[in-house]
Amino acid sequence: MSGAIDLNDIKRRMDGAVSAFKSDIASLRTGRASANILDPVTVEAYGSRVPLNQVANITVPEPRMLGVSIWDKSMVNAVDRAIRESNLGLNPIMDGQNLRIPLPELNEERRKSLVKVAHDYTEKSKVAVRNVRRDGMDALKKAEKDGDIGQDDSRAQSEKIQKMTDDAISELDRLLAEKEKEIMQV
Repeated sequence: MSGAIDLNDIKRRMDGAVSAFKSDIASLRTGRASANILDPVTVEAYGSRVPLNQVANITVPEPRMLGVSIWDKSMVNAVDRAIRESNLGLNPIMDGQNLRIPLPELNEERRKSLVKVAHDYTEKSKVAVRNVRRDGMDALKKAEKDGDIGQDDSRAQSEKIQKMTDDAISELDRLLAEKEKEIMQV
């Protein structure tokens, strides 16, 4: 079989989408404070969007409280705004260059909205996996058209790509179901 397309690269990219999803859902809180909650927050800083942890220190002083120590005084309002607009339902309290973020008790409605966010993350990751699949299939078609590989090889590789896609998508569904159960558990 000729190496018309790199199946390992496709697998690596699909795994990348799955691991990005894992870190996204790790940030969804389940009941106690964790610095990961703020992982998806990006701040408008110095002309570009940067992750919150690149402009501030995040601590967990108590189980239902997060502390954010912002390094640059001029960034305090931008960080506050980024956290409020992050869809995480958090309302920081300003205290000089520090923000205290009390974590509200998770009520039924809040749990459902977190599950919705988890579903959004899943959908984004599935789209990423499907895009990798499409890239692979396009490369196969081109290789077959250019005569680099035969029809049989092309079909065999296309089945492998489809299997990788199915595996990645079912892994995303499994992780989502786990997280959903964790969020809804009172």
